[in-house]
Amino acid sequence: MSLSTPESVQKLQTALHAKAKESPNFRFHALYDKVYRKDVLVYAYERCQANGGAAGVDNQTFENIEAHSRERWLDELTQELKSRTYQPQPVRRVYIPKPDGKQRPLGVPAIRDRTAEMAAVLVLEPIFKADLQPEQYAYRKDRSALDAVRKVHKLINTGHGEIVDANLSSYFDTLPHAELLKSVARRVVDRAMLHLIKLWLEPPVEETDECGNKRRSTRNRDAGRGSPQGSPISPLLSNLYMRRFVLGWKKLGHEKRLKAYIVNYADDLVICCRNRAEEALVTMRDMMTKLKLTVNETKTRVCKLPEEKFDFLGYSVLQKHTDKEFIMN
Repeated sequence: MSLSTPESVQKLQTALHAKAKESPNFRFHALYDKVYRKDVLVYAYERCQANGGAAGVDNQTFENIEAHSRERWLDELTQELKSRTYQPQPVRRVYIPKPDGKQRPLGVPAIRDRTAEMAAVLVLEPIFKADLQPEQYAYRKDRSALDAVRKVHKLINTGHGEIVDANLSSYFDTLPHAELLKSVARRVVDRAMLHLIKLWLEPPVEETDECGNKRRSTRNRDAGRGSPQGSPISPLLSNLYMRRFVLGWKKLGHEKRLKAYIVNYADDLVICCRNRAEEALVTMRDMMTKLKLTVNETKTRVCKLPEEKFDFLGYSVLQKHTDKEFIMN
């Protein structure tokens, strides 16, 4: 189901992005009231409906909402947000298999919470789009995994054949709340909006065991870490926090000093170097520690082409037999 953004929402997003791009240090005040604006909330609901997905802990489905008056349902959500009585429900945790045989935890918020989060994304994304770095390729409308692969291919074929092939451990589950909210507050000083984001970072998580027993935990709130992977706002927040690493790499002079160039896609990243990959790996580890993130050592290594090959976003990088060019298979 393809949706076009309503003209009024486009106008709002264009204005927010233009201001953010024009004034890199500008901090936005009045954003919260945009989240429950009728055109924004209706479009957010339609986006969530188009994405589909299972019901949350309240077992409410889109079919239920449509059958009992979508307009009334949206009016109730609007009033909760407007009166600031809105509280997100617990997130239902499910597990999906990963290619390596392990399981990836996903959080399934209730539809009302998905809709509210999507509305916030519609407001915040144009602002942070101006700040995300060109090395970041995940969860962006004008970029894709294939674009990231092509960038790596270009770097390798211009002499950057020593690769730091890196991955972060449980990136979404370990995002530090205090530091992440500071990243948001660099642009957003609307306290109601910041409070809303904090609520979405800290919901109880409900799991059902093999016997059908339900158990709830407050791990995210207690640990001060994690953003439910599967919630609409998590991709934006994860990109925003990763920006600190990507931008820091350049501002601290590591890119220039090591001739080492980052290509990042969510929790996967490669650093393409001319000849100092081991040093780049040590530097990357140190930076991630300071950001309170953990490098997945079992999936992180230095790869030296053409003797070795590595995989990135489903593609294998290796040298053609006929010449010195490297290809992505």
